[in-house]
Amino acid sequence: MPDIAAVESPLFRVADEVRDALIRGLPVVALESNVVAHGFGPPGNLAVAREVEQAVRTGGAVPATIAIADGQFLIGCSPGELEAIATAGRSAAKVTSRDIAVALASGSLGATSISATMAIADRAGIATVASAGLGGVHRGAQTSFDISADLTELARTRLIVVCAGVKKILDAGLTLEFLETQGTPVIGYRSGEFPAFYCRESGFRTQVRLDSPREIAEVAGLHLEFGGSGSVLVTHPIPAADALDGDRIEAAIGQALARAERERVTGPAVTTFVLRAVDEVTGGAAGAANRAVLISTAAAAAEIESARAALVRGVPDAR
Repeated sequence: MPDIAAVESPLFRVADEVRDALIRGLPVVALESNVVAHGFGPPGNLAVAREVEQAVRTGGAVPATIAIADGQFLIGCSPGELEAIATAGRSAAKVTSRDIAVALASGSLGATSISATMAIADRAGIATVASAGLGGVHRGAQTSFDISADLTELARTRLIVVCAGVKKILDAGLTLEFLETQGTPVIGYRSGEFPAFYCRESGFRTQVRLDSPREIAEVAGLHLEFGGSGSVLVTHPIPAADALDGDRIEAAIGQALARAERERVTGPAVTTFVLRAVDEVTGGAAGAANRAVLISTAAAAAEIESARAALVRGVPDAR
């Protein structure tokens, strides 16, 4: 794992609780801030952000919501900073890994996507990142070449990234092929199904299923011993009680994509267009499922990160 000396740089503004945990080798889970600014509307977005942080705490780890403000990386947002991001909403810049330098130079408020959160967490010495859904290979990527920076960031960082697979609007099969090509292990936590965000199944399997956080920590540790090995991806499906019907979602996506083509919606706007259409079809159920996924993956990440930190400290497994 990276040396935490990097956080002594003036570029980093580290919350005291996070700094103390990193120095002592205690579990810390990094969280993206983009979902707070762009994933939900205010004031509900702040409530969800607090719930996600609480899920990490309940799992025995320290939450570190990451953002950019005043030309610095925020490693663990204070209650006031979290509220500022939630209040700013869509006026806060969405920051991917390629936007980091621009966001720092501008001095404005930036909400980090998964790729940016991974890049910053890795530099700060945080070992585990939690996110609801990973970006992936888009449908039709054979001609559009539309592939999320999240996937390539997995190859550049050395982390454990916990998520609920990829959104149903993406191509799960091609995403898994891409991950295999770049050597990213895909571990299913207590499920061998590769999930599709608010659906428990995508029709594809993970590389391996492991049911113990300690087992995942051990495998991740061995993988990360190799130079240039990249991150480990861990998938954890949404709880069954909160999951949406896959066939219904697939039908809604098909209709939305056809409509987007008719209306000549292109580029990044397609994702937003389709997600809003799906939320309308489900009568808002997709939004509720989004919240459930965020909390579930945060809790799973805290369990895995707690096991990793204990393993590094030499604490015996309680199994």
